[in-house]
Amino acid sequence: PLGLWMGSGGCGRWEEEKKEDGVKWMQLEHRGPYFVPLYEPLPEDVQFYYDGKPLKLSLATEEIATFYAKMLNHEYTTKEIFQNNFFHDWRKEMTSEEQEIIKDLDKCDFREIHKYFVEKNEARKALPKEEKQKLKEEADKIQEEYGYCILDGHREKIGNFKTEPPGLFRGRGEHPKMGMLKKRIMPEDVVINCSRDSKIPEPPEGHKWKEVRFDNTVTWLASWTENIQNTLKYIMLNPSSKLKGEKDWQKYEVARRLKDVVHEIRAQYRKDWKSKEIKKRQRAVALYFIDKLALRAGNEKEEGETADTVGCCSLRVEHIQLHPQLDGQEHVVEFDFLGKDSIRYYNKVSVEKPVFKNLQLFMKNKDPTDDLFDQLTTNFLNKHLQHLMDGLTAKVFRTYNASITLQEQLKALTNPEDNVAGKLLSYNRANRAVAILCNHQRSIPKTFAKSMQVLQEKIDAKKKQVEEAQEEVKKAEDEFEDTKDAKAEANVEKKKKLLKRLEEQLAKLNVQATDKEENKQIALGTSKLNYLDPRISVAWCKKFGIPIERIYNKTQREKFAWAIDMAGEDFEF
Repeated sequence: PLGLWMGSGGCGRWEEEKKEDGVKWMQLEHRGPYFVPLYEPLPEDVQFYYDGKPLKLSLATEEIATFYAKMLNHEYTTKEIFQNNFFHDWRKEMTSEEQEIIKDLDKCDFREIHKYFVEKNEARKALPKEEKQKLKEEADKIQEEYGYCILDGHREKIGNFKTEPPGLFRGRGEHPKMGMLKKRIMPEDVVINCSRDSKIPEPPEGHKWKEVRFDNTVTWLASWTENIQNTLKYIMLNPSSKLKGEKDWQKYEVARRLKDVVHEIRAQYRKDWKSKEIKKRQRAVALYFIDKLALRAGNEKEEGETADTVGCCSLRVEHIQLHPQLDGQEHVVEFDFLGKDSIRYYNKVSVEKPVFKNLQLFMKNKDPTDDLFDQLTTNFLNKHLQHLMDGLTAKVFRTYNASITLQEQLKALTNPEDNVAGKLLSYNRANRAVAILCNHQRSIPKTFAKSMQVLQEKIDAKKKQVEEAQEEVKKAEDEFEDTKDAKAEANVEKKKKLLKRLEEQLAKLNVQATDKEENKQIALGTSKLNYLDPRISVAWCKKFGIPIERIYNKTQREKFAWAIDMAGEDFEF
């Protein structure tokens, strides 16, 4: 089906001969990463103050001070853990003289530096059109030079071709490492991957690469290890590229295969709840949670490596509470733990009786910090899943349940009689059901109250216009009653048309307000990009005559080009 991707004329791109297993490309050539410019010192008249007195900082110390200064108006800099981590890392980079003087963060005054960057930002926004155009052209030139590679004879776009700038680590949720110093990436940190016969990228002058590899079983172009979590970062192809698109499509095809066997899998884990082996029982209950609640599997982690986050297999006794009865429901499990990215998962779920009984058994004679599933590893679970269906992992369940939920919700919520705004509200509600299932939260945007107020003012103004138009219609009707002439009749029609248009505009604004309110703490984007088969949305758009750009923006349409070409209105996940 990928032959259809590019529409007429572009088919060849998807129909090349299949490579042998594991080989991703035969030819790969690129320029290497684009390194962010070096630090520019502050002007002489912008000063840092310590204990009320100006203090000239060495270049490295000053650069790190600017990272903190830029964030002064952010809530991160009010958090003690952020402040402590920053100060600890900052002091490590200071000269010994500076370390002697700067011993207390409370005595540091970054306000003048902060003001400088705020003004610099404002000035950039206020640049005349020609200047902005010049900057855009410079950025486009860099994009042209570094933002593309040659992959098997095709010019493909690269995703993130720039290294991350140095700064302070933020992390998500309440991350214990927030505020730590993210170091500058140098060519000496970078491993390059390309084909042996290609023109190998030149490192910046005076530098050399850490290593050059010729590994055609992976799809990354360059990689380095970041210093905070010690994880690998990669430069990859853009999501719209052929390789990424094929991988994406494959992912959803695996999830669709699960649909055919999921009933057997469910019957099997139900049977295993009564198994004589406690290990099997634990596996069956964990699988029930992964299936029913779309929990992540939760991988084993090194002690103290990262935040204390858990998934299904790594749940501890303290993370759940059992209630034989709660809020009029039976066998309720109350979950409360930090999941991926330190996002809290809190949920009260009524489970089947055997699951409840098993949980009581698993918790018996255990301390709060003991593992709930002490006999279970992610590895043991995934081996079992692989045995049930080729390519099956816990993540496939999330993808499957997310996509099925969207499809079912769209069927249930879409009213063919609604206008486009009404149908889009239904789409967002269906998407929201998925985001809630996957626990994709966000903190309420800072600008939420302000933008809601602006919207409310628009609604109030529109209501007034509608009332005035109703008056106008009534007046025109009365006039027609009196005169019965054609001109007055035409006037009635004209006023009615205007009223109808205003009422539609008001309805649209009301829908917008409802949507905004319901969405303030839910992140719809994550599931839309990673868990929902785009063909479901494309088919829905085609079936109900909704322009696809109302669901996917330009970047997303490029990423999902394969789905837009492939799915007709009758597509079923």
